[in-house]
Amino acid sequence: MKVFILTRKRLAALAAALAVVVCAGVTGVQHSKLAVAVNAGERHIPIYSVSTEKKQVSLSFDAAWGNEYTKPLLDILEKNNIKSTFFLVGDWVRSYPDDVKMIADAGHDIGNHSDTHPYLTELDGDGIKNEIDKCNIEIEKLTGKRPTLFRPPYGDYNNSVVDTVRGMEMYCIQWSIDSLDWQDPSCDEIVQNVKSKLAPGAIILMHNGAKNTPEALPLVIDCIRSQGYEIVPISQLLPKGEYTTDANGTMIAREQTIKTECYDSDKNAVRTAAEVESRTSSASSVTSSSSGSSKPAVRPAEKSTSSTGSKAASNSSVKSTTSVVSYQGLAGELYNKDKQKTKQ
Repeated sequence: MKVFILTRKRLAALAAALAVVVCAGVTGVQHSKLAVAVNAGERHIPIYSVSTEKKQVSLSFDAAWGNEYTKPLLDILEKNNIKSTFFLVGDWVRSYPDDVKMIADAGHDIGNHSDTHPYLTELDGDGIKNEIDKCNIEIEKLTGKRPTLFRPPYGDYNNSVVDTVRGMEMYCIQWSIDSLDWQDPSCDEIVQNVKSKLAPGAIILMHNGAKNTPEALPLVIDCIRSQGYEIVPISQLLPKGEYTTDANGTMIAREQTIKTECYDSDKNAVRTAAEVESRTSSASSVTSSSSGSSKPAVRPAEKSTSSTGSKAASNSSVKSTTSVVSYQGLAGELYNKDKQKTKQ
């Protein structure tokens, strides 16, 4: 039997090795806590626009109160051979069932805009689901189809809202262009608001109850088409199958992410677009507005959802993922309801 004698030298070496092990354990625990903190802070981002090479955009109309302009808008869309997307509130559906049927019969998308137009971030998961379910039931009664598109009232969302919508196998849809028609600007201003942000895959927000929208809509359509864009309903704009959403809320088809590669000649490596974005954004922090956050101004109740529909900050720290429906990051709209909510 070999006897191991602990000399002072060996004892010192053993103590040093033990110290390394202890330090590694502490570091591991600290790293674990940090990971939990990061995960707890992740924001789940809705769809604001779509990544596409096609020059296609979508027009969408929110309907929560009043129907005096619905028929004129439908007539304009029909005259221009355009299909769009209408997001309807359950209360509106119950008040104007004939209008709902008219929208459906014209071949437009019908999306869910909640049942009573509340701030969903003030509800728990069951409350959010109940709001969506009730509106879905009302729409399905009249159209025979259950909506797959959902737009949060006021553009107000958090992880619970996004996750609940996805759990119901629906798409959580925001917008990348706010026409600001709810502010009753001139027709020329509405057109300019749209034109200034036109890009492939854009989703445009308008309202069936804004007084200048019927007059502005033909001009908006002409402007979009003059820039070489085709107008399609949101259901047609969205890619099929697996997708991710980046920190800006851009919907990216999983297939597109895999195929889109770039060659880094300096490092002699091929990287996917998602990897490039993850590397370039991982060291950045959420971009803040002058008030200290990227929160949108909130409009009065239905003059509609949040005023800008501003995307999640583009320089946000992002966690790359291959999830079927989510590209999770530390980005998102930072929403200060106490200062910015203006209910009527």
